[in-house]
Amino acid sequence: MAKREKEFGLELSQAMAEKGPLCVGIDPHPALLNAWGLSDDAVGLREFSLRVVEAMAGQVAAVKPQSAFFERHGSKGIAVLEQTLEALRQAGLLSILDVKRGDIGSTMAGYAQAYLSDESSLAADAITLSPYLGFGSLSAAIELAQQNNRGVFVLDLTSNPEGASVQHARGADGVAVAANICQGVAQANKAAIDAGQLGSIGMVVGATVGDAVANLGLDLAASGGPLLAPGVGAQGAGAPELEQVFANARPQVLASTSRGVLKAGPKVDELREAARSACKTVINALQ
Repeated sequence: MAKREKEFGLELSQAMAEKGPLCVGIDPHPALLNAWGLSDDAVGLREFSLRVVEAMAGQVAAVKPQSAFFERHGSKGIAVLEQTLEALRQAGLLSILDVKRGDIGSTMAGYAQAYLSDESSLAADAITLSPYLGFGSLSAAIELAQQNNRGVFVLDLTSNPEGASVQHARGADGVAVAANICQGVAQANKAAIDAGQLGSIGMVVGATVGDAVANLGLDLAASGGPLLAPGVGAQGAGAPELEQVFANARPQVLASTSRGVLKAGPKVDELREAARSACKTVINALQ
């Protein structure tokens, strides 16, 4: 497995500047496989995933495979995920593996080795993490990511209705859980912030969370890292919503879309056109 030469945050900021702030998901769920005329097995999974990689090469800043849709096919699906991550590397595309891992101690360290170690065939440029066993429980993954020039995106404010019961909760000090996570990310990014660069430790913040950022006292810009944002543009959030949620942190936003682009398949040219259109929509919404 090739080592990463540049810090993830620096490489991502360059890719966003060159190609636009869009991340396209690889979400090969059964309905999409069927719509593409592919079988719901490892063979169809491989054809779907590699076609998305081919279409997105040179078009977008990053690509985000959803691990669950590979895992559902067992060991053959994991093998396809390994092939997909290698194809993304060969295509010069940054990979964000959506695994949402979260655990403690040696178990968290095991997950970190699986996805962030240079020696692992499942290593991605960045992964998603769940901090709800405490932000400190993620330290093994954050440290290994930074050691290997990789990145992580920590779930912070998500748009699913169930998330608010945890993310909006306040501790004895009155600080919201989401605000504590944001502060932890800022501390993890201190060296990059001091160097005037985008950090490699990012957060997932839904573009449709409304006034939650302001009400909970989050300083997204001060986090210093990229903000992976589902729900931008055609998915629901336009310029007014982005101003409300992200304010002066809009330059850090990496908008995430999957079905909005993938439904244009299976033809490569039409996938590329859908990605270009989605990117234009995001850029206009973020201005």
